[in-house]
Amino acid sequence: MILRISRRLKLAIAVGQVVLLGSCANLPYYARAVDGQMEILRRAQPISTIIADPAADQKLKRVLARVVLMREFASRELKLPDNQSYTSYADLKRPFVVWNVFAAPELSSELKKWCFVQAGCVSYRGFFSQAEAESYAEELRNEGYDVHVGGVRAYSTLGWFNDPVLNTFIGYSEMELARLIFHELTHQVVYVPGDSAFNESFATVVEQEGVGRWLDSTGAASQRAVFDARQERETVFTELVLNHRKRLQELFSSDLSDTEKRLAKARIFDELREEFAQLKIARADFSSYDRWFAQQLNNALLATISTYTQLVPAFQALLAQQNGDMGRFFAAIKEISKLPEAERATVLQMALENHQRRDVAKR
Repeated sequence: MILRISRRLKLAIAVGQVVLLGSCANLPYYARAVDGQMEILRRAQPISTIIADPAADQKLKRVLARVVLMREFASRELKLPDNQSYTSYADLKRPFVVWNVFAAPELSSELKKWCFVQAGCVSYRGFFSQAEAESYAEELRNEGYDVHVGGVRAYSTLGWFNDPVLNTFIGYSEMELARLIFHELTHQVVYVPGDSAFNESFATVVEQEGVGRWLDSTGAASQRAVFDARQERETVFTELVLNHRKRLQELFSSDLSDTEKRLAKARIFDELREEFAQLKIARADFSSYDRWFAQQLNNALLATISTYTQLVPAFQALLAQQNGDMGRFFAAIKEISKLPEAERATVLQMALENHQRRDVAKR
């Protein structure tokens, strides 16, 4: 009981700080956020208890046993935080933990921001209820925004709480499960308030490096081949999307009339679909992106891809500079994170350019 009260107080303090932000304050919204987080904490059970329970589902126990090994690997080999996150399990009885709403103006590729004291300004607003997310999304559409609602299977509380393993992702393959755990733990290492691209790209690089090392350590050669093929496929997909997003950025900054911009915007989305269709003819494995392309293509959806990937090459270059030493890599990122945003961008760009020059010199 004392633990539960202390958790509620901690969450109330965090939410209270957010509410003080004034223009972003929405007391009912934050009250529901407190309830949503408390539900997760109430449902969490220690993984060790579930594994020791003879009545527990055998498949669940086998997966959780692998999670225990991944969690130990994360701290020992990747130097990720050694704490109680991902040492418990919660079944939320729903497919997603939250639903995020993303929005961008009709003629802009930049996402709308929502500001919070703890997290800074972020490019989405999360809801524990899908109905509430869809309702809010409709409000934004009525205001003229391009909107995307995405179900989220996990999120990080940045170390405020011990994040549990959830039913929303326990059914993932071992490779995907490791990716998610490594990614979310990385947010506890470094988190820059208000810089989603920095935070997500950093976590993406750690997850990629971590999964590769995990598969190598388990001797899963076939899974490593699958992972490498997926990485190559994701690179091609990302480049395809970002190239068209760049075209949209150039269009929106042009001197064309709004009517002309709308027509050109529609053509760019049509061409994106056409290029994807041609890609699938050459490579059947790209059918894995059919679900993504089945969504309504708009500025908000494309921007979500950019947030997670645009700085990945720069962080990969920094990791290479440290010869893959995760401890030194994290120390370097912590120093960079203290810089003003413009200086962070300059340092990352320089790291990327230096790495590219070294690659050219080796050839």
